[in-house]
Amino acid sequence: MLKEMLEEVKEKLKTIAEDFRKQISKFRTGRASVTILDGINVDYFGVPTPINQTATVSVPEANLIVIQPWDPAMIVEIEKSLRQSSIDINPVSDGKVIRLPVPPLDEQRRLEIIKTLKKYTEERKTAVRNVRREYRDFVKQMKDEKEISEDGEKRFNDDLQKVIDDEIEILDKIEKEKETHILEY
Repeated sequence: MLKEMLEEVKEKLKTIAEDFRKQISKFRTGRASVTILDGINVDYFGVPTPINQTATVSVPEANLIVIQPWDPAMIVEIEKSLRQSSIDINPVSDGKVIRLPVPPLDEQRRLEIIKTLKKYTEERKTAVRNVRREYRDFVKQMKDEKEISEDGEKRFNDDLQKVIDDEIEILDKIEKEKETHILEY
């Protein structure tokens, strides 16, 4: 039973790490990436729809994103959504395609992004620690109800701590990689 619980913990932690990677992939690094458009919806006949489901999105150059709507009438809606979003890039339209020129990041902006990255990392580490607390409490309750021995509780807590330490190490590694990526451009 304790082994199954440890596997449960690993799955929860894996989800936290995947979510973390997905969140920080949206951070601008001075290089064009279609992931910065994730989460931006367009009003498509009254239905909020992701941009990539209303247009072809490509990155022809390192600092340019091109959006070509399948329906030319959507240009105005897509532009409006981009201007209202938090990506801080001004769209340029010629009536057929929208160009998003991604400006290079200045040093101050890079440091702000890294500060936000560190905040996100801390939030994920807190989530990992909350998982640890939740399972420790559950196993303590099992010991109190005599479902497992004191040695079983100690073994589980030791194994749990090792899994938690590994996960925090993974989060730190992801953060360092992203930080390096942000600083190098």
